[in-house]
Amino acid sequence: MQDVLLSAKNLEVRFGGVLAVNDVSFDVRRGEVFTLIGPNGAGKTTVFNLISRIYTPTAGSIAYEGQDLLGLPPHRIAALGIARTFQNIELFEHATVLQNLLIGRHIHRRSGFWSEIVFTPRVRAAERETRRKVEEVIDFLDLQHYRDTMVAGLPYGVRKVVELARALATGPKLLLLDEPSSGLNVEETGDMAFWIQDIVDDLGITVLMVEHDMSLVSRVSDRVLAMNQGAVLAVGAPAEVQAHPGVVEAYLGTADDASSLRRPR
Repeated sequence: MQDVLLSAKNLEVRFGGVLAVNDVSFDVRRGEVFTLIGPNGAGKTTVFNLISRIYTPTAGSIAYEGQDLLGLPPHRIAALGIARTFQNIELFEHATVLQNLLIGRHIHRRSGFWSEIVFTPRVRAAERETRRKVEEVIDFLDLQHYRDTMVAGLPYGVRKVVELARALATGPKLLLLDEPSSGLNVEETGDMAFWIQDIVDDLGITVLMVEHDMSLVSRVSDRVLAMNQGAVLAVGAPAEVQAHPGVVEAYLGTADDASSLRRPR
């Protein structure tokens, strides 16, 4: 069995009297794309927020490379090698693409205040390394044409790629993608599938994804976990999970429309 990178056990989250996540467990293996699917309100993004330490579970545990994540504050998560994108793009709109990526790389800076002021040889070397890593990400995602463009002036589809680039600039081992195809057209979604596959195959990064587009899910996912009303419905290969009667009912209400759920677009 592949090495487990992230392990969530018996997660539960209550918001007042609402049970948003109910006894959810799963393992994410190194080098795979593991996708959470389910209708709106199923609890998928809440699980992401638990891993990001935005929320604290009512019960359960989360371990990353064997380390307990729940004992850490949110600002420590990126330094461990966990990066995240958001369904609603969270970029600095009045900064350039390059500047946004440099901000993402900031977690690797180790110099002190006075070293930065004096701009010592060590700081200069770190700055060169930061620029080199960021330029590698720009080349990897074909963003050279936009590197000096303000984010506010970019098309929506390009902004989605820039947010992906900023996450990659942190140098993650685990990449959390929150609905990466949201707002994209068919061609842009195809490009996103291409990037995700290259991120895993060429960069060796593990991907945990929340996604509604079943064509993208089927194309890039190794395993899928389906949720509804905070609970796990099924876990397995994409085709197996999408054909599960409980998953079909959660999405469509009847089993008669199962073919429309399974059919790639």
